[in-house]
Amino acid sequence: MQAIWNNTVIAESNDTVLVEGNHYFPASSLKREFVTFSNHKTSCPWKGQASYYSLMVNGELNTDAVWYYADPKPEAESIRDRVAFWKGVKVQ
Repeated sequence: MQAIWNNTVIAESNDTVLVEGNHYFPASSLKREFVTFSNHKTSCPWKGQASYYSLMVNGELNTDAVWYYADPKPEAESIRDRVAFWKGVKVQ
């Protein structure tokens, strides 16, 4: 599986976990040179608190396009140390 934004592979792995239609990639597969800080957070009733990263690729910013659960609730333990994508990031 690949996560692609702005014609650039952001993450690539054969080991993704599918939850609610989203592929969660190992955090280690995320190409950190494209990741920038975000202080955005949201909450999911069964997964816990999500934190976000933004992407910077070829001078373009995609704010809060990557999310992860640093400390997921027990029922979402399968996505610990994993990241997922949205906001125009194609996963294929």
